[in-house]
Amino acid sequence: MKSKILTATALVGMATATQAQIIEKESLNLDGAKKAIAAAVDYAKKNNAPGGVIAVVDEGGNLMALERLDGTFAMGATISVGKARTAVLFKKPTRFFEELINKGRTAMAAVDGFTPLIGGIPIVVDNQVVGGIGVSGAASAGQDEELALAGANAVAGRGEPG
Repeated sequence: MKSKILTATALVGMATATQAQIIEKESLNLDGAKKAIAAAVDYAKKNNAPGGVIAVVDEGGNLMALERLDGTFAMGATISVGKARTAVLFKKPTRFFEELINKGRTAMAAVDGFTPLIGGIPIVVDNQVVGGIGVSGAASAGQDEELALAGANAVAGRGEPG
Protein backbone atom coordinates (compact mmCIF):
# COMPACT_ATOMS: atom_id res chain seq x y z
CA MET A 1 0.00 0.00 0.00
CA LYS A 2 2.81 2.39 0.93
CA SER A 3 4.47 1.61 -2.44
CA LYS A 4 1.26 2.45 -4.35
CA ILE A 5 0.94 5.82 -2.58
CA LEU A 6 4.56 6.71 -3.35
CA THR A 7 4.09 5.71 -7.00
CA ALA A 8 0.88 7.76 -7.28
CA THR A 9 2.57 10.76 -5.66
CA ALA A 10 5.52 10.46 -8.06
CA LEU A 11 3.20 10.27 -11.08
CA VAL A 12 1.26 13.37 -9.98
CA GLY A 13 4.55 15.21 -9.49
CA MET A 14 5.74 14.17 -12.95
CA ALA A 15 2.47 15.27 -14.56
CA THR A 16 2.72 18.69 -12.92
CA ALA A 17 6.34 19.09 -14.05
CA THR A 18 5.42 18.07 -17.60
CA GLN A 19 2.49 20.52 -17.72
CA ALA A 20 4.82 23.33 -16.70
CA GLN A 21 6.89 22.67 -19.83
CA ILE A 22 4.06 23.06 -22.33
CA ILE A 23 2.80 26.37 -23.71
CA GLU A 24 -0.65 26.61 -25.24
CA LYS A 25 -0.78 28.83 -28.28
CA GLU A 26 -2.89 29.63 -31.29
CA SER A 27 -1.78 28.15 -34.60
CA LEU A 28 -2.57 29.20 -38.16
CA ASN A 29 -4.18 26.45 -40.22
CA LEU A 30 -4.55 26.10 -43.98
CA ASP A 31 -8.05 27.60 -43.95
CA GLY A 32 -6.62 30.67 -42.22
CA ALA A 33 -3.82 30.94 -44.78
CA LYS A 34 -6.33 30.68 -47.63
CA LYS A 35 -8.54 33.31 -45.96
CA ALA A 36 -5.58 35.71 -45.79
CA ILE A 37 -4.78 35.19 -49.45
CA ALA A 38 -8.42 35.57 -50.52
CA ALA A 39 -8.71 38.86 -48.61
CA ALA A 40 -5.47 40.18 -50.13
CA VAL A 41 -6.59 39.19 -53.65
CA ASP A 42 -9.99 40.80 -53.09
CA TYR A 43 -8.32 43.99 -51.87
CA ALA A 44 -5.99 43.95 -54.89
CA LYS A 45 -8.94 43.71 -57.28
CA LYS A 46 -10.89 46.47 -55.51
CA ASN A 47 -7.87 48.78 -55.60
CA ASN A 48 -6.68 48.02 -59.14
CA ALA A 49 -3.39 46.42 -58.13
CA PRO A 50 -1.63 45.41 -61.35
CA GLY A 51 -0.50 42.11 -59.84
CA GLY A 52 1.12 40.64 -56.82
CA VAL A 53 2.30 37.45 -55.23
CA ILE A 54 0.86 36.70 -51.81
CA ALA A 55 2.63 34.23 -49.51
CA VAL A 56 1.50 33.02 -46.09
CA VAL A 57 3.81 31.25 -43.64
CA ASP A 58 3.20 29.65 -40.25
CA GLU A 59 4.78 30.80 -36.97
CA GLY A 60 8.00 28.96 -37.85
CA GLY A 61 8.31 30.67 -41.24
CA ASN A 62 7.24 27.59 -43.22
CA LEU A 63 5.29 28.25 -46.41
CA MET A 64 1.60 27.36 -46.11
CA ALA A 65 0.07 28.97 -49.19
CA LEU A 66 1.07 31.14 -52.14
CA GLU A 67 -0.85 32.76 -54.97
CA ARG A 68 0.64 34.60 -57.92
CA LEU A 69 -1.75 36.93 -59.69
CA ASP A 70 -1.64 37.06 -63.48
CA GLY A 71 1.05 39.30 -64.88
CA THR A 72 3.24 39.35 -61.76
CA PHE A 73 6.98 38.92 -62.28
CA ALA A 74 8.32 35.48 -61.32
CA MET A 75 10.79 36.64 -58.66
CA GLY A 76 7.84 38.06 -56.75
CA ALA A 77 7.19 34.58 -55.36
CA THR A 78 10.62 34.37 -53.72
CA ILE A 79 10.42 37.94 -52.44
CA SER A 80 6.91 37.55 -50.97
CA VAL A 81 7.92 34.40 -49.08
CA GLY A 82 10.99 36.23 -47.74
CA LYS A 83 8.87 39.16 -46.57
CA ALA A 84 6.40 36.84 -44.83
CA ARG A 85 9.21 34.91 -43.11
CA THR A 86 10.96 38.08 -41.98
CA ALA A 87 7.71 39.49 -40.55
CA VAL A 88 6.86 36.35 -38.58
CA LEU A 89 10.34 35.44 -37.34
CA PHE A 90 11.04 38.98 -36.10
CA LYS A 91 7.37 39.60 -35.12
CA LYS A 92 7.45 42.99 -36.83
CA PRO A 93 6.27 44.46 -40.13
CA THR A 94 9.10 44.48 -42.66
CA ARG A 95 8.64 48.25 -43.08
CA PHE A 96 10.46 48.58 -39.73
CA PHE A 97 13.57 46.90 -41.15
CA GLU A 98 13.60 48.74 -44.48
CA GLU A 99 13.39 52.05 -42.63
CA LEU A 100 16.11 50.95 -40.19
CA ILE A 101 18.46 50.07 -43.06
CA ASN A 102 17.63 53.32 -44.87
CA LYS A 103 18.73 55.16 -41.72
CA GLY A 104 22.15 53.50 -41.93
CA ARG A 105 21.79 50.26 -39.95
CA THR A 106 23.02 48.29 -42.97
CA ALA A 107 24.44 45.38 -40.93
CA MET A 108 20.85 44.09 -40.67
CA ALA A 109 20.99 43.24 -44.38
CA ALA A 110 23.64 40.59 -43.67
CA VAL A 111 21.20 38.37 -41.74
CA ASP A 112 20.71 35.13 -43.70
CA GLY A 113 17.26 34.75 -45.24
CA PHE A 114 16.29 38.28 -44.26
CA THR A 115 14.08 40.30 -46.63
CA PRO A 116 13.88 43.87 -45.31
CA LEU A 117 11.45 45.18 -47.92
CA ILE A 118 8.07 46.77 -47.23
CA GLY A 119 5.19 44.32 -47.68
CA GLY A 120 5.55 41.75 -44.89
CA ILE A 121 3.12 41.72 -41.95
CA PRO A 122 2.90 39.38 -38.95
CA ILE A 123 -0.50 37.70 -38.55
CA VAL A 124 -1.61 38.25 -34.94
CA VAL A 125 -4.51 36.45 -33.25
CA ASP A 126 -5.28 37.00 -29.55
CA ASN A 127 -1.97 38.89 -29.15
CA GLN A 128 0.01 35.91 -30.49
CA VAL A 129 1.94 35.91 -33.76
CA VAL A 130 0.59 32.86 -35.59
CA GLY A 131 2.01 33.49 -39.05
CA GLY A 132 3.15 36.03 -41.56
CA ILE A 133 1.96 37.33 -44.91
CA GLY A 134 4.17 38.85 -47.57
CA VAL A 135 3.26 40.53 -50.83
CA SER A 136 5.47 41.52 -53.75
CA GLY A 137 4.70 42.83 -57.21
CA ALA A 138 1.81 45.24 -56.65
CA ALA A 139 2.00 48.83 -57.95
CA SER A 140 4.33 49.96 -55.14
CA ALA A 141 5.85 48.88 -51.85
CA GLY A 142 3.02 50.72 -50.12
CA GLN A 143 0.45 48.74 -52.07
CA ASP A 144 2.31 45.50 -51.26
CA GLU A 145 1.89 46.43 -47.60
CA GLU A 146 -1.81 47.31 -48.01
CA LEU A 147 -2.53 43.90 -49.55
CA ALA A 148 -0.60 42.15 -46.77
CA LEU A 149 -2.52 44.14 -44.14
CA ALA A 150 -5.83 43.17 -45.75
CA GLY A 151 -4.86 39.50 -45.50
CA ALA A 152 -3.57 39.73 -41.93
CA ASN A 153 -6.63 41.69 -40.82
CA ALA A 154 -8.98 39.09 -42.31
CA VAL A 155 -7.44 36.34 -40.18
CA ALA A 156 -7.42 38.56 -37.08
CA GLY A 157 -11.07 39.51 -37.61
CA ARG A 158 -10.42 43.16 -38.45
CA GLY A 159 -11.57 45.06 -41.54
CA GLU A 160 -9.62 46.23 -44.55
CA PRO A 161 -6.75 48.69 -44.11
CA GLY A 162 -7.65 52.40 -43.79
